[in-house]
Amino acid sequence: MASLKDLRSRIASVKSTKKITSAMKMVAASKLRRAQDAAEAARPYAERMGTMLGRLASAVGSNEGAPKLLAGTGQDDVHLLVVFTADRGLCGGFNASIVKATRLKAKALRAEGKTVKLVCVGRKGADALKREFGDSIVARYTGVEGKKGINFSSATEVADKVLALYDEGEFDVCTVFYNKFVSAISQVPTGQQLIPFVGEEVDVQEEAAGSSAVYDYEPSEEAILADLLPRNVGVQIFGAMLESSASEHGARMSAMDNATRNAGDMIDRLSIQYNRSRQAQITNELIEIISGAEAL
Repeated sequence: MASLKDLRSRIASVKSTKKITSAMKMVAASKLRRAQDAAEAARPYAERMGTMLGRLASAVGSNEGAPKLLAGTGQDDVHLLVVFTADRGLCGGFNASIVKATRLKAKALRAEGKTVKLVCVGRKGADALKREFGDSIVARYTGVEGKKGINFSSATEVADKVLALYDEGEFDVCTVFYNKFVSAISQVPTGQQLIPFVGEEVDVQEEAAGSSAVYDYEPSEEAILADLLPRNVGVQIFGAMLESSASEHGARMSAMDNATRNAGDMIDRLSIQYNRSRQAQITNELIEIISGAEAL
């Protein structure tokens, strides 16, 4: 049975831990609001760009002049997986869920005889994946979130790397994996193909028949796509960064809230145990005093 001194030390230690987890919860909550607003504000732009590109892609079809980012390389042998995780832990299953989804996808591709390459954005993802896929990691990025949050320059750096690898013929298909923010207690692991571009199928003739608007593109659809498709890669990566950042802060706030409540419960149990032990010790001392007095 633990001594009173040991119980006092444990109670003091848990109280210190509770102060730390409570402070981390408050910091995460303050960052979550700003990150959530940024992620929600970026969604309409990314969705509208995807819709517009899908309409243009449907008009171009498989023409010989279609941009490479739309037409692809014609092969499906090398896959690039861009993984977004956090630089720090203490955020529940946030990092583990993305690492698990990436690992399952990579193993499935390898089982089909495909070659897998990885770009890791975030220290935790790179550290977890390097044990099994260390030779496949072609780039690592850490510290993408500054004091003021995610900025577009960080996304541009990653997008430029991805586009450079594609221009060099290093891969055929690119897919990003990130946690999509739903709420502070819900983040959904999501995989989205970036290259070649895959948009919603749009029937141009039906759309024209159902609407009085007639679109006349200047310059041509191919020229517009050649300019917008590389920009779309940056926009989608930026959106994935914002979603991942909001999900990280939400997961950390939820995890620290649970840790704070668990620490409070442990303090209550230890306090009860301490009081009972102290009461038993006092009772034993009284019994010894009374027994000694009766013996005289």
